[in-house]
Amino acid sequence: MYAALLPLAFAMSWEEPVRDALSPTAHRPRHREPAEGQAPPGAPRPGIVPRNAWHADESLVREPASSTENVQVVFVHHTSQPNGYDCRAVPRMLRQLEEEHVERGWDDLGYNFVVDRCGKIYEGRSGALGRSVEGAHTKGFNARSLGIAAMGTFDEGVEVPPAMLDSIAAVAAWKLRRGVDPRGTAQLVSSSGESRFDKGDRARFQVISGHRDAYETSCPGGALYGKLGQIREATARLRERADAGRQGRPSTKPEGR
Repeated sequence: MYAALLPLAFAMSWEEPVRDALSPTAHRPRHREPAEGQAPPGAPRPGIVPRNAWHADESLVREPASSTENVQVVFVHHTSQPNGYDCRAVPRMLRQLEEEHVERGWDDLGYNFVVDRCGKIYEGRSGALGRSVEGAHTKGFNARSLGIAAMGTFDEGVEVPPAMLDSIAAVAAWKLRRGVDPRGTAQLVSSSGESRFDKGDRARFQVISGHRDAYETSCPGGALYGKLGQIREATARLRERADAGRQGRPSTKPEGR
């Protein structure tokens, strides 16, 4: 039932990037060693449009991104922007979002990555491509986590594009610490009493959770929140495939099951 989440056209690789910066297959690098103190990735990096390709305004960045420990939890968001946009307009929409986030007092765009309705993945907060950096996406739980935002508004009843789900799963599979089960749970410590948990509380989350699980909000909308189970399954299969490849054996689970 989940075969649609993993189209062959989205197969990932370690190849050199192609030159079309906004191509959905652009920027697929060769394997590189992880940043010092960080575990190797759990799956290959998908094609990602870097900040310089969508012309992020680096003059707005107040402070360089801080490194965080290896990612234990992915928080899925929506940007609350209108749906139905032309995907060619996404770079402009991202620049608007970056400006809005800085105006709120944040150092930079809050999300680590943003995915559009066409399935294209964009680097969000500066530095997210090379290491695990702390974003400003889930108050109280930005450390040891990753924020992936779906561009649009996905309230109950709104269709979530399959390509968007594919890409969220691909980023999660790549960024989650190796050994973390996407179908499982992980514990984080709250750094803010403005979250759903008191400061210092140990909170247990699904490894792939929604913003609303940690903060009083409807984000990522009822429709996208209802797809988190599918994203967990797709992420797990991508990591199982990567594990099988590293061990030189075929994946034990047939596609789509």
